[in-house]
Amino acid sequence: MDKSLKSSAINYGLYLGLILSSFTIIGYAVYLDLFTQWWFGIGQMLLVIVFGIISAIKARKLLGGFISFKEAFSAFFITIAIGTLIPALIGFIIFNVVDPEAAIILQEKIINSQIAMMSNFNAPQEAIDQAMEQMQAEDSFFSLGNTVKTNAYQLVAYSVIGLIVALATKRKDPHAA
Repeated sequence: MDKSLKSSAINYGLYLGLILSSFTIIGYAVYLDLFTQWWFGIGQMLLVIVFGIISAIKARKLLGGFISFKEAFSAFFITIAIGTLIPALIGFIIFNVVDPEAAIILQEKIINSQIAMMSNFNAPQEAIDQAMEQMQAEDSFFSLGNTVKTNAYQLVAYSVIGLIVALATKRKDPHAA
């Protein structure tokens, strides 16, 4: 992978990580309920995808308008990997080192939010009770294991999107042999 390509993807990843980390910090400091809002998670997900797409397009421009599938995917993946790892670490530090009590409060809020959503969708009470037991039996949502697992699942999901982006972004140089 071209050095300038890697540098560009890393920079976009750092910008993304900074933005998402600021959302985490602001959510923690100002309005903890923000983490229970469905639109907040969707907004962050869209932001990650947009940054990945921008990174792949920028990489193509850096290569003179032509990019291989591998290079486009690498630009996308490096950006989202860095961009999602930084806020995951920030969140882990906030909710495990700085203020573990906030993690307990937020976990209760998330559970209550999930139960309310299930009720709104007319889920049977038995299913709601089972989901509640399962969520309460889990370690803290913010434990190291859950943080790593969540980040890994996100990277897999974003990678599928990255494959589609790389397919749409790649351009073969017609003058190359």
